[in-house]
Amino acid sequence: MESTTALVVIDAQKNMFDPGNPVASADAMLERLTALVARARMAGMLVVFVRNCGGPADPDQRGTPGWDLQPPLEPGEGDLVLDKTTSNAFESTRLGEALAARGITKVVIAGLQSDFCVRATAHGAMAHGLGVTLVSDAHSTYPGGGRSAAEIIATVNADFADRARLITAEKLKFH
Repeated sequence: MESTTALVVIDAQKNMFDPGNPVASADAMLERLTALVARARMAGMLVVFVRNCGGPADPDQRGTPGWDLQPPLEPGEGDLVLDKTTSNAFESTRLGEALAARGITKVVIAGLQSDFCVRATAHGAMAHGLGVTLVSDAHSTYPGGGRSAAEIIATVNADFADRARLITAEKLKFH
């Protein structure tokens, strides 16, 4: 029996891990994302990689080195890779249709950036009637607006506390 849950990894691209300007806790984040992908695959779950396609001169402009997925996060057989141009991956990709076609009813969301694409895609999943699990320690961002990255991550987690399942990567069980 195929899983009705998919792991959605958002914008885990080289530009976000660039040593000159990495997201907060980049090394730990990459380890968690890599482990989540491996565990999801072992459980027979669909793994979806979503890549942001920035505009001209953006560090994630399509086809540039910064646009590529950060190794070791490489798509495997059966994984889905979608390129988006909006914060909400459901708006500018066929993510909703692809999940529906596979009978997916729940998504586990992790990736970057907490306050933009992670938040927007989680809202998009809910709007599509999907159950959402946000991996509370497997999304990150940059400091901004006078707040540290940790404060922003905590705010995003708090925003979803009453409408999504929040769980740490270590405690998350795939079946």
